[in-house]
Amino acid sequence: MAQLKRRHFVAGAAALGLGAAVALRPSDRGGAHDAYFGALQRALQSSGPALPTLVVDQPRLLANLDRIAKTTQSGLALRVVVKSLPSLNLIEHALRAWRTEKVMTFNAPQLLALARARPSVQVLLGKPLPASTAQWVLAQLAGAPFNASRQIEWLIDTPARAAQYRELARATGVPLRLNVELDVGLHRGGIERDTDLAALLKIIQSEPLLSWSGFMGYDPHIVAIPDLPGAREQAASHARAAYARHFANAQALLGTRAREALTLNTAGSLTYHLHDGKQVPNEVSVGSAAVKPLDFERPSTQALMAACFIATPVLKTMEAFRLPVGVEWISRASAAWDVNQARALAIHGGHWLADPVSPPGVTPSGLYGASSNQQVLVASGATSVKPDDWVFLRPRQSEAVLLQFGDIAVFDGQRITERWPVFAASA
Repeated sequence: MAQLKRRHFVAGAAALGLGAAVALRPSDRGGAHDAYFGALQRALQSSGPALPTLVVDQPRLLANLDRIAKTTQSGLALRVVVKSLPSLNLIEHALRAWRTEKVMTFNAPQLLALARARPSVQVLLGKPLPASTAQWVLAQLAGAPFNASRQIEWLIDTPARAAQYRELARATGVPLRLNVELDVGLHRGGIERDTDLAALLKIIQSEPLLSWSGFMGYDPHIVAIPDLPGAREQAASHARAAYARHFANAQALLGTRAREALTLNTAGSLTYHLHDGKQVPNEVSVGSAAVKPLDFERPSTQALMAACFIATPVLKTMEAFRLPVGVEWISRASAAWDVNQARALAIHGGHWLADPVSPPGVTPSGLYGASSNQQVLVASGATSVKPDDWVFLRPRQSEAVLLQFGDIAVFDGQRITERWPVFAASA
């Protein structure tokens, strides 16, 4: 009797183990393009050569811009983040929708391109540039309709940087407006200590060619840190308090300045909604949310739509996914376990900062390795794809990825209606 019970126990345990293994086995995720991506594929197939292409959905872009404007609290201006929308056409759409001339640039080439194309913009630097770079920009813009002395706010982050810009102003005779980067909790640089702010402002105050134009306090960490009880509220409270303390100190050191006469910038695409217009900041910066790449898929952006995709043609399909000779057995074992690794396809290009979204179930092969030439993707037999079909990927970010494909293809929901040039590649 004891032996019989033991046999039943072993058999039951084996059955449970098999059941658990079956439950863990990946299900078939394959399928065909849905109506949206089917229409996009047809539009691309009839619009020109089949090349890796960055697509922007114009109706979705406009809807996102309108939604951002409507959800921004009163009393807060919107500033367009140029690096996240690196095309004059994208920037024009945002400036028009948000009724602003305020932009934030992060490097000299994009600053120059924008200043020459749209001389009315008001520029705030999003990161501190070496004084030699600022000097080069000033030389490039000399005599242009764009007035660098009035229309650029250079970002500075330390007393040493302020001293460098003081020497630049003296050497060139050009008045410079300086905006001070604050560390409001991100800890990626900027003024944190009151003594450093005092030393920095003293340098500005001592030089007639320099003027203090405001603060920039970037706060993405508020939503990026783990959602532990109280952690995000603590981060938000700290950011508000730090900004307010530095503003009060600046007012005491330099004399009272009207809040509306200063640029008191904060936020980003994931935190602009947290600002109510009742605190010190008087403007928020937004860029990526307008096209909503994958890294910006958060609860706070649920009302926005993904508006940019990478589209690339399928060059080859293979009925069986196979690793190179010598390790083919690994691919057979992988396909036996995961039906989504049964087939393989090679796309035009690849290894982008992006994830496949259509057809369903198509994923990069972690076994085969990445390639920027012909990346191998795997899929199940249920995935409907053949050579000259298209695969669509969603960029994880917009700022660098949008610069990698040449002109942007503009999709109106049915057709590719135009092509928008992008800025030259730059960091």
